[in-house]
Amino acid sequence: MKKLFVSVIALLAAVSLSAQDLTAIYNEAAAAYGAKDFAGAAAKFEQVIDQGMDSEEAASLVATAKKTLPNCYFYLGGGALKAKKYDEALKNFTKSAELAELYGDMNQMAKANSWVAKIYQMQGGDAFNNKDYATASAIFAKGYAADPDNTDMALNLAMSYCEMFMNSGDMAQYEKGMDIYEAVAAKTHPKYADAAAKAKEMITLYTTNMVAKLQTANDFDGIIAAADAMLAKNPASALAEKVRLQAYANKKDFAKVIELAQTAADAQTDPEDKSLMYYLLGAAYNAKEMKPQAIEAFRKVTAGPAAESAKAALAELSK
Repeated sequence: MKKLFVSVIALLAAVSLSAQDLTAIYNEAAAAYGAKDFAGAAAKFEQVIDQGMDSEEAASLVATAKKTLPNCYFYLGGGALKAKKYDEALKNFTKSAELAELYGDMNQMAKANSWVAKIYQMQGGDAFNNKDYATASAIFAKGYAADPDNTDMALNLAMSYCEMFMNSGDMAQYEKGMDIYEAVAAKTHPKYADAAAKAKEMITLYTTNMVAKLQTANDFDGIIAAADAMLAKNPASALAEKVRLQAYANKKDFAKVIELAQTAADAQTDPEDKSLMYYLLGAAYNAKEMKPQAIEAFRKVTAGPAAESAKAALAELSK
């Protein structure tokens, strides 16, 4: 043990460098950086950080090295990207982001992660365009994790999940797609306005498709569960209220329709959708032989295709 202790002390003495030595290495790193030899600069800056970490005299050198090292890998990533060496670019941008996070440079981390996301976006593009949504989603998900503000990729990722649901019926894929669409739709900065509007449009489209798919299978409970999940995340969702009420009506669960219809109607902003909610309520009251309540509900149906049906129902109830 004594011999081992002496050996360790000797090793530490051998690798420890003086402030003068560290300054020389730092100057070599700075020269390489200025000459755009970013790989050489990175190696030297790493040596400064490793060897000077416990040296008070080298503290300023180490701090500057930590600030500059992520930039070295960032520029290495940029060079690889220009050469279309995407895997190498991805490796270096990822390294830049990791080091920037480690050393507390959040701006540099965001810049590097933005390029990580863009590379994943490019790599997933071919699979997406070829409708290989499983492959596309696996790639896009990595990019989305790096930069959730890349809304173009986020929309493609959400669409990939939703198309996988349409092909397989796996509700987990639909829910993942909705989570991402809702995250994009919730963005309020003006620069995301078009993306947010597109996300809202796609939420309606794929929810309508989901309902149609599950209706074909008579899976009304599945529709209700999906609507409940949407409402748990967004209690103000008019679409979820509408979908859920229609599913209960299709199940002929008239008591539940009566319980939920007013809330569903209040949530609607489109007159036709509001009228449909009151029509379903009137039909539920009529099925329960609650004539006065049915008449009152049918009289609130004033717009859309439901209006004619409500008019006919009122005529029948007035006999």
